[in-house]
Amino acid sequence: MPDSVAVLSDIHGVLPALEAVLAEPDVRDADAIVLTGDMATGPQPARTLDLLVSLGERAHWVKGNCERALVELARGRVSAESAYPISVWAATQLRPDQVELLDGLPATRTFDVRGFGDVLFCHATPRDDEEFVFVDSDLARWAEVLAGVPDTVGTVVCGHTHMPFARLVDRRTIVNAGSVGMPYGTTGAQWALLADGAIQLRRTEFDRAAAATAIEADSTFADIFSWVDNFVRNPPSDKEALTTFKAQAR
Repeated sequence: MPDSVAVLSDIHGVLPALEAVLAEPDVRDADAIVLTGDMATGPQPARTLDLLVSLGERAHWVKGNCERALVELARGRVSAESAYPISVWAATQLRPDQVELLDGLPATRTFDVRGFGDVLFCHATPRDDEEFVFVDSDLARWAEVLAGVPDTVGTVVCGHTHMPFARLVDRRTIVNAGSVGMPYGTTGAQWALLADGAIQLRRTEFDRAAAATAIEADSTFADIFSWVDNFVRNPPSDKEALTTFKAQAR
């Protein structure tokens, strides 16, 4: 039973952001680190996965929609024309062992965390790795996506929308850890800490200008300068993201 869990979601291959979060004392000291998906689809996929693997057994991985897409692209199961360009490129950067790792990840994990009881970790929702729910989604919508979650689970932790929140849903706590590598609405790498029976939504600031320059020098993605401008130097606002996501969710 871990006493403390650091939750890192949606790293998206942004190595400087990941390094900044892993340097946080509360992450270094956490009993467990849970990675709730979308770890590698971004400008530094292989190096990001290697760093996460180096965390050893303390890291517990969950598959997100981007892991699923990378595996399908790497194995030629889907057409490159139907995928995001950076996903197509990232899939070509992975070694066979990394593709095997991502393919074998579970969709959810449940741990007994001290002070919380059973906590279910997933990417988007417990039943689907790419559907959208938001902090202001109504109770009927939440009841729909949480159907089938055991009654023993009192807390569900997710990511996917890149915007952190914590709220109650019919006596169950929902936590979105936000995004380490592609935060929407704020600067800094977003993550969450579950410790001492309390939920903390955390944000780690780092030198975005230096990170942008380092990524541009390291990545061979053809459109890297535009990608870095859009997601590292100038992260989208929460309003922009919500407008886009809610249109997709209809």
